[in-house]
Amino acid sequence: MVTRSINILVAYAGKMGGTRGIAEAIDAELSSAGLYVTLLDAADVHRVERFDAVVLGSALYTRRWRPDALRVLKLLSRRTIEVGSIPTWLFQSGPCGDGAQTQQVVSPMKVRRFADRIGAAHPITFGGRLDPAYATGFISRRMATGALAGDFRDFDVIRAWAQQITASLTDFTIPAA
Repeated sequence: MVTRSINILVAYAGKMGGTRGIAEAIDAELSSAGLYVTLLDAADVHRVERFDAVVLGSALYTRRWRPDALRVLKLLSRRTIEVGSIPTWLFQSGPCGDGAQTQQVVSPMKVRRFADRIGAAHPITFGGRLDPAYATGFISRRMATGALAGDFRDFDVIRAWAQQITASLTDFTIPAA
C-alpha cells in the first residue's frame, strides 16, 4: 500500500489561554516525532475532511465544554456517518487547586455521546490554569484571587499522553490520495 504523511488536526477551545497552552505542547510533541500537525483554535475549524487524525480539547467551565469544541465534535460525527471515523483523541482542562493534576472529571454527557459515535475514548482531564492576569468575567476574576489560582497543568503528563498518540499512529498508514 502506498502511504503518505499523516495529517493531524490539534484543535482547542478555551477563554484564557490555558487550554491553548496544552494544545501547543501536544502539537510540539507530535511535530517533534515527524508528524504533520495543524494547530487551530476550534473556532477556526470549519471542515475536518482533510485530516487523518484529530486531537481535540476544551476548557471546562461549570462542567461544560466550550461551544466551538462541541461544534468540531459535530463535524467529526458527521464525517463518521458519511465516510467513517478517523483516529480521535479528546482532552479537557479545568480543575484547579489541590488535586487538580490528578483529578479526572467526568466529561459532559453530550461529549461522551459524541465520543461514542466517533469511536473515541472519553476525554482525559488535565489540570487547568487560573491566572489573575488572564481571568475574564466577575466569577473568574474572583476565583483567580483564591485557592484555585495558579497553573495546575502538568506538562510532563501532557507530553507523555501525546507520546502515546504518536505511538498509536506509528503503524497507521493511509492510502495515497
